[in-house]
Order: sequence, then structure tokens, then C-alpha cells
Amino acid sequence: MIETMKISVLGWAVRSWNDRDGSLCGSLWVIVASLFVLAVALLEGCSGPSRANPVDSSLARESLKTALDHWKKGEDPKSLASSSTPIVARDFDWDSGAKLLDYQILGENAEDTNLRVQAKITLSQDGKKKSVEKKASYVVGTSPSVTVFRDVMRH
Repeated sequence: MIETMKISVLGWAVRSWNDRDGSLCGSLWVIVASLFVLAVALLEGCSGPSRANPVDSSLARESLKTALDHWKKGEDPKSLASSSTPIVARDFDWDSGAKLLDYQILGENAEDTNLRVQAKITLSQDGKKKSVEKKASYVVGTSPSVTVFRDVMRH
């Protein structure tokens, strides 16, 4: 038997539709079905909104006080990472070498995964005898790790 071949648009030689035995068509459907199942499986994981853990307000409050007391003693913020409850702390005044003379917590507000705390801080810059009072806002998180960051967008 002589098979008839046609040239496709891309220049490939293909069998005439009438001469096919169905094996290529069956293979194509298996590939399409497999790709469909894979796409559904991948998209299934993206379907629901995930929620972060809510803030532990008491831990956040204590962590801020620990960080500020640490600063007040003149210690480096990086050493908080090796404490019993590791804390990552960042404050641009602390990083620039300012000394914390005193602080007062003014208020707090729990917002989902963070505790926002307003404080009044009294600072002394290197070589200056005059102290400066500032209002500062801190963002404290407790999950997955404890973080204390000065919020530069709020005073």
C-alpha cells in the first residue's frame, strides 16, 4: 500500500487525514489532557487568600521596651539578635550614634500583623550637651520573627 503524504504549512510531511490510524490523535489528546491537569493542580494552590499570623501585642510591647532599654544602655542593636528572644531592631537615630537618654510610650494600635507604637524619645547626639525630644513611631512585628523598626513615614 502506498501512503499519500501532504506538505503542511510549515513544510512538514504529514499523512493524509483519511490514511491516519488514530495513534497520533490519541497521543495528542493525552498530552492536552496532561497539560490541563497540570494547570489545574498549579492554580489550585493560588486560589485562597492566605492570612498572616496576628500580632502578639504583649510580646510586641515587651520587645519594644527591651530594644529601647538596650539602646538606653548604649548597646549595639545587632546584639539583640542573640538575646533569649532574638529581635531585629532598626532606628536611624540609633544607627547614626545618638544616645537614648529616656523614652515614654504614648500609645499603641494593633494593625493585623504589627503593633504600631508612638513614643517620646529623648536623645543626645555625640559631643552635644543639649538633649533633644522627639516623637517617634515604631512598627513591631512578632511573626515569623520579632522585629522593631522605626517608622520613618510617621512621627
